[in-house]
Parts: sequence; C-alpha cells; structure tokens
Amino acid sequence: MQRLYVALAACAGVIAGGLLVAYTPWSEPGLSESEVRSVVSEMIDDARPLPAQGNMSVAAVDPATIHPMIESYLLANPRILQRVSDALQVELRSEEQERTRVALADLQDEIYDDPDHVVLGNPDGDVTLVELFDYNCGYCRSAMPDMATLLADDPNLKIILKEFPILSKESVDAARIAVAVNKSEADYWQFHQKLFTSHGKIDEAAALSVAESLGLSPVSLKLDADSAETTSILDRSYTIAQTLGVSGTPTYIIGNDVIPGAIGLDALKERIANMRECGSTVCDG
Repeated sequence: MQRLYVALAACAGVIAGGLLVAYTPWSEPGLSESEVRSVVSEMIDDARPLPAQGNMSVAAVDPATIHPMIESYLLANPRILQRVSDALQVELRSEEQERTRVALADLQDEIYDDPDHVVLGNPDGDVTLVELFDYNCGYCRSAMPDMATLLADDPNLKIILKEFPILSKESVDAARIAVAVNKSEADYWQFHQKLFTSHGKIDEAAALSVAESLGLSPVSLKLDADSAETTSILDRSYTIAQTLGVSGTPTYIIGNDVIPGAIGLDALKERIANMRECGSTVCDG
C-alpha cells in the first residue's frame, strides 16, 4: 500500500503548496460522486499558486495547519480513499500482468521446448497446458483426475509436466526417480498416476516400487536419478519458477497466464477454450 500513501501525500502537496487563503473543511453530507469530484476540483483550483508579481512572494503554508484540514476532509469523505485504493489495485494488477508476459516471453524455450520435460496428449496440439507439481502436494493429487479427463476428452491438447519438488527432501528424491522414469522406455503417465494414487508419503522408495511394478530396474533408475543430468533438469524447473514468482503447487501455465492452485476442471476447460477462441485465457466480452 506504499503507493497509496504516496498518492495521498502528492494530493496533499498540491493543496498545501499553493494555498493562499484560509480553508474551511467541507463536510456537507449526501453529495453524489460527481458533486464530490466538483468540490475537489474547486479546492485544487483555489489552491494553485498565483504567479509572482514584482517582489510579491507566495506565502508559505504551515504543515501543522494544512495537514489537519486534509485529514478532516478525508475523514469526512472516506470513499475517496476507497476509490484511490481500488485504482491502485487495478494499476498493480496491470503491472504484474505485464511483468508476467515479459517473463513468459523470455522463457519460451525453457517452458515449451525442453527436450527432457514430460509431454502428454497431442505433441502438435493447438493449445499447451503446463503444470508444475510436487508428488507430495495434496492439491496436485486432487487435481490429477482433471489432467486425466483433459487427456481423454481433448485430442488437440498438449500437456507438459514439470517436476517442481519443493515440499520436502522426499519430494526431491521421488522427483529424481520420476525424471529417470521419463528417460526410460516406460509409460510415464502410468507411473505418474500410480505414484499419485499410492498411500502415504511419496519418497524414493515409493517411486522405485511403482517403477519396478512397470518392469524397470531399481538399480538402473537409482544411478540415473543421482546423475548430474537429472539435477540439471530439476534446476531448470526451479529457474522457471523463480523467474515467474511461482512458490506453490500445482501451478499451471496457459498462454500468457500463470495460474496458481488447483482451479478445477471447468476453469481449466474454460481457459483452454478461450485460448482457441481469442488467443488468451480471458476473452473480451
């Protein structure tokens, strides 16, 4: 809210800087917004400094006098502060959206063209949905059926999964095994579903057990999981998250939209449909 205080201070400065006459705070109740704006406009007009003539100088205004006047006016008309706050929030959201758009543009290759990430669905799909997830994230677990439904119902959707283990060391260990599974000939999606539906905390042992049930060698997977290449793959996910300001799971990326949280199947479908209709997750009108 620092900007709100700056805005109010600037407003106060305009009123205080050129005030030449005594001011009586206005507090008439029941005026409309247009009338309030008119009064404020008249106040500002009256407060503008007069041009200096000859040796005439503008009288200084004592802050101890003007500040209580401004405070009285704002207290009598608190909705002005609400409108300033609302306008500030709109501006901050706009700035955040622009920062996200620029960051996503800079990360296009890392997000969409990494040869080591998991690709599900149609690799040539007209819309791409990216998910950053953690195997020990309860919300990710509850959202996994949404992915399954999208894969089954939308033949033109490309899904990219990126391991983003942030909740515990066990999450990191399980993610390392998952990366190794993805590099193998096994069906990663089958592994993914089995691991997410297993009971208890998901760690290296749980991941190896599921992988072994798919016919993979635990010894080979463990060697691959501990490699520098696997570390590099996970580090790339951390870099994407840090650049975009992502701090939780699941987080989705669709077009120019970074979407935190398990928003549900219907919301995902709506954003995907909007991407097809207008090239954005939110269509005007």
